[in-house]
Amino acid sequence: MPLAIMAISMLAVFAAGGVWFTRLPPPAATPTAIVAVPPPLPASELITASTSKAREVPAQAEAEALPPEDVIDQSAAEIETMSVEDTAPAEPPEAVEEASIIVAPNRPLHKAPIAAVTETTPQGPLPRVSSRGKTPFEAYSQTTPLAVLHANQPKIALVLGGMGLNPRLTRKAIEELPGDVTFGFAPYGEDLQAQVNKARSRGHEILLQVPMEPLGYPGSNPGPHTLLTDAAPKDNLKALKWHMSRFAGYSGVTNYMGARLLGAEDALRPVMREVTARGLVYLEDANVSLTLSPKVGGEVDLPMRRASMVIDAEPTAPAIAAALARLEQEAIANGAVIATGSGLDVTIETVAEWAKTLQEKGILLVPMSAAYKGNPA
Repeated sequence: MPLAIMAISMLAVFAAGGVWFTRLPPPAATPTAIVAVPPPLPASELITASTSKAREVPAQAEAEALPPEDVIDQSAAEIETMSVEDTAPAEPPEAVEEASIIVAPNRPLHKAPIAAVTETTPQGPLPRVSSRGKTPFEAYSQTTPLAVLHANQPKIALVLGGMGLNPRLTRKAIEELPGDVTFGFAPYGEDLQAQVNKARSRGHEILLQVPMEPLGYPGSNPGPHTLLTDAAPKDNLKALKWHMSRFAGYSGVTNYMGARLLGAEDALRPVMREVTARGLVYLEDANVSLTLSPKVGGEVDLPMRRASMVIDAEPTAPAIAAALARLEQEAIANGAVIATGSGLDVTIETVAEWAKTLQEKGILLVPMSAAYKGNPA
């Protein structure tokens, strides 16, 4: 009889311990923040809703898949069969007045390239839409919780470019900035794939910076294989593919310079059509004021957004801090805002300190892909 009583007591202790264990916070090795968000808004009111028309998957020949060892944690078949909805958590119940979500600042992303969305070429990997319609944008983007996408809180998407050119600064940005800061990688650095995958392992989404002809070219020269206004379409597409083949893992492209090309409709259209066909999105920075990209992008069904501010146009800590304060006010006024900057020492340090203050201000820092997601209005 005493043995039976002891056994029952031990079972009770184990049961209570199980309940306690399930209520523990995430391990200390994974820092988290708890963000309070309201219930989801109706689709018609989503501030991150896409305004682009639905795209048809372009017909194209299937390319050779990369070996399985080039995919980390997830097979190509799994990537192909996943939908955006499959990778996102369910929406909170409507009855809940306010939900709390746990946001980890550095949620790792899969190693690139992912075979299902990769075309192998002699030059290097090119993005492609998979045989089942999965786009590189979907495969390489961060999975932002629906509770964040639908939250009625100001949202800021920030892209810092020039990554990959200076390994020290790239490493500093990866280590010091929260994963929701998106990185723009230039196509000219060394060992780019390793640097991109290191950034992705820390949660950073990647955009490819494509050099485009500026005013004053060639006196002002973005670099080799610049897309040119007067070049034949086939030559610009060849140059674009050269840039695209430098590394894999980007969900979209963004301009580097380009004030002249972006105002030349005939030169721009083939380029944007190719970006669309490869399942990518386009971000335009705030350095270009006169641009035809919204018109041309709409005609070729290219999802695109434009940044409203460059945070380090004056690269000093006080000026960057002032720009970030203006960015907060714009996000509060408009619901969501996009800004760009460069991977300079002063920018990285200022943004790292600023990001720590956003939670107490009720502002959400989101990856660039969040600006393209949501239910179309």
